[in-house]
Amino acid sequence: MSDLVDNHPLGRDFPELKDRIHALKTNDAHFRKLFEAYEEADKSVVRVEQGLEHLSDEALEEQKMMRVKLKDELYGMLTAG
Repeated sequence: MSDLVDNHPLGRDFPELKDRIHALKTNDAHFRKLFEAYEEADKSVVRVEQGLEHLSDEALEEQKMMRVKLKDELYGMLTAG
């Protein structure tokens, strides 16, 4: 069955930034907090899309928007400097 929904870990989405992701997770508390929030939002969206959890359409869209916002912010931090 191929109904599995793919999650979006930053390391897979930005493989060229894996070392930078690790360094910031290790050394930057703000980045780590955002990273953890992104991972949780991503997992939540995937669980809903797989039918393992239920949210209203509006709540799911809010989770997706939060995931995009966090990803954009993390990407900005990863590529800054």
